[in-house]
Amino acid sequence: MTRRQRIWARILFGVYLAAVAFLCFGKFSSTKEVPMELWGIPTDKVVHFLMFFPFPFFACLAFGGSLRKPWQAVLWTVIAFLSGCAFAAGTEWIQTKLPYRTGDPVDFQADALALLICSVIVLILVLVKKRK
Repeated sequence: MTRRQRIWARILFGVYLAAVAFLCFGKFSSTKEVPMELWGIPTDKVVHFLMFFPFPFFACLAFGGSLRKPWQAVLWTVIAFLSGCAFAAGTEWIQTKLPYRTGDPVDFQADALALLICSVIVLILVLVKKRK
């Protein structure tokens, strides 16, 4: 990846983080009513899953440049997963401090599940790419 591409990837990652923060901390009083469940899963958990799913992918584009050996890819994936979990935990903690939001440990579980699944996918893609 060229230097210019890496800069754009980091800008994209920053925009993604800002969008997630906006969705987590925004006050949305004039939104349409949505169904409480989607395929038997609470809608807000689906939204949390979808918000945090791209984190490892964008982090890999922005910071996962030279992963030459398999152990480096595994280590980087663990770091990306833990960073995503820290970001998710931070958003939930901040929500507990906002008067118009509530923090929910189950939201964090949905976030962590999304981060785990995407981290594994990214790891597999990186390892397959390195093998070629």
